[in-house]
Amino acid sequence: MRVLVIVAHPDDEVLGCGATMARLAREGHQVHAVILGEGITSRRLHREETDPSLLDTLRESSREAAKILGAEKPQFNGLPDNRFDTVALLDVVKLVEEVVERVAPAAIYTHHGGDLNIDHRVVHQAVLTATRPVAGCPVKEVYACEIPSATEWSFGQLRPFVPTVFVDVSETLELKVRAMELYKSEIRAFPHPRSQEVMRANALHWGSTAGLGWAEAFQLIRSIR
Repeated sequence: MRVLVIVAHPDDEVLGCGATMARLAREGHQVHAVILGEGITSRRLHREETDPSLLDTLRESSREAAKILGAEKPQFNGLPDNRFDTVALLDVVKLVEEVVERVAPAAIYTHHGGDLNIDHRVVHQAVLTATRPVAGCPVKEVYACEIPSATEWSFGQLRPFVPTVFVDVSETLELKVRAMELYKSEIRAFPHPRSQEVMRANALHWGSTAGLGWAEAFQLIRSIR
């Protein structure tokens, strides 16, 4: 089976479903990741002020993280960080359509539509639009994942994250943690949501919710059998 992870920023793929990616890869599935945004440039007043080497480092971190997880080399599209709302939605949809046509995934993992981060919400809408279940669409399953520091920080005011699918990641959680450690500019110290401690705590929480040791949680958007 081909699986496609479509996210806004470098590190979202790891935070959202890194351990599940690793499990799927171990099971013999082909796991692809597409990162639509450049990341990091919103930390300066003007995008152009960002040191290009920082973007290079961020992309290299993504490539190395993919190796740890057993995924294919990620694809980058370079949309402006935290400014996806300045890009026509149709243009984002076309990017997603192109990769769906090329990869022909049976399952897609992407952002939750109620995240605080605007880029996440745009990607969510673009994925739903690009994967409408018309004749010939290969996508049978679409899942939304939570991104620590984006999903919970909307406090449910936009749309609550209500997971319905739980993946046992007891054997791959530490691969997720190792992959996230590569993102030096993105990982944070406890108690930040992007800390190692909180990644493990989230997995423990969702695991206990589903009667498992450690789990990643997803909201099923669509499943066609």
